[in-house]
This record gives sequence, C-alpha cells and structure tokens, in this order.
Amino acid sequence: MAVEVVEHRSFPGRVALFYHEVQDEMRKVTWPDRAQLKDTTIKIIIFVLFLGAVIGAIDLVLQLILVQGIPSLFSRR
Repeated sequence: MAVEVVEHRSFPGRVALFYHEVQDEMRKVTWPDRAQLKDTTIKIIIFVLFLGAVIGAIDLVLQLILVQGIPSLFSRR
C-alpha cells in the first residue's frame, strides 16, 4: 500500500507547481500536421451533414405521422 506524502504549500506555490506540471504535460503532446488536420476536419463536416440529414428525415417522418396521420384517424369525414 502506497502512502501519499502531502505537502502544505501556499496558494502561489500551488499555482506555480500546477503551471509547471501543465508545461511538462504539454511537451508530451503530439500535434497533428496540416494534412491530418485537413483530413479530420473534412470527415467531421461530412459526418455532421449526414447526421443533420438523418435527423431531418426522422423529423419529417414523425411530423407526417403525428401532425397529419393520427388526427386523420379521429376526424369524421
């Protein structure tokens, strides 16, 4: 069982420690190159357009059923 040592630091000391830890982690990040960024952006735009079309189609079908279909069942024509 590991025992964690707790250091009591002042607020400015904790902020400085956090800042240095963030810098250390950001050095480990691998950033995409321009080609990867362009490719991923295009894929995301296509996916969003596709998803919008699917949601629009579902909305149209539900509108036909709920607004026109169900009331026509109960009308006296």
